[in-house]
Amino acid sequence: MAQKKRNKKKLQKKLLHKYRLVVLNEDTFEERFAVKLTRLNVFFLTSLAAIILVTLTTLLIVFTPLREYIPGYSSAALQKQALQLDTKTDSLMKTINMNDAYINSLKRVLRGEVSTVVINKDSIFKAAQVDTDILELNRSKADSLLREKVRNEDKYNLFETASTVKDFVFFPPVKGSISSKFDLNEKHFAVDIVIPINTPVKATSDGRVLFASWTSDAGYVIIIDHGDELISVYKHNSSLTKSQGDFVKAREVIAISGASGELSTGPHLHFELWSNGIPLNPTNFIDF
Repeated sequence: MAQKKRNKKKLQKKLLHKYRLVVLNEDTFEERFAVKLTRLNVFFLTSLAAIILVTLTTLLIVFTPLREYIPGYSSAALQKQALQLDTKTDSLMKTINMNDAYINSLKRVLRGEVSTVVINKDSIFKAAQVDTDILELNRSKADSLLREKVRNEDKYNLFETASTVKDFVFFPPVKGSISSKFDLNEKHFAVDIVIPINTPVKATSDGRVLFASWTSDAGYVIIIDHGDELISVYKHNSSLTKSQGDFVKAREVIAISGASGELSTGPHLHFELWSNGIPLNPTNFIDF
């Protein structure tokens, strides 16, 4: 027991025994810095410095991009990309499974492995008859009056819904002299109108642009649908002012004239009219 007390006092004396840490000038032996320390103080300061160093290192790794350089860590961008790839892979697997099921069903049909189903026609007719018998359609007085009114309006209506080419009012797309006339024998389904370059080309009637693009033969071409299967075609333009799908009004500028395309013989407008897939002579409807 006395030995334990002596050892405890000896350890306490070692830990609390004071030492002096002195920093001297090597040449003059002048004292620059001095501090009193004990072994316990040195152990405490060393432990505190180690804890602070570990904490700062952890914070630096967690809240800075440096963690990406540590094995096992990944960036947010990589995680997002991995999630997107996983989603795409899942959708591709679903598509592949659907295609496999479809191909397998086709194989069974081609091999004749599909079982036939016998259908009783009489039962179908009876079911249909029962369904129609269940319905009780009683015409009301208001419905009868409305039907009679519509019937009279249709009977005495002076304006038919269906229209012909003669019902359309066409305006000349440009004014000029005709260099090449409409000729079915020569398969020239248009009139060529000589005009200066950069002349505004106008829509001959209201409609919607079906086609507006460049072709190697006719250059810049624009085609307008005027309804009732009537279309007009404008070729060899230098540029277009309308795009496919645009709605245009009569006399609205749709292109600028030119001589584009391999088949062009000079500055002019190649103008066509088609009705129900049949070419029409534009001079029969338009005074150029």
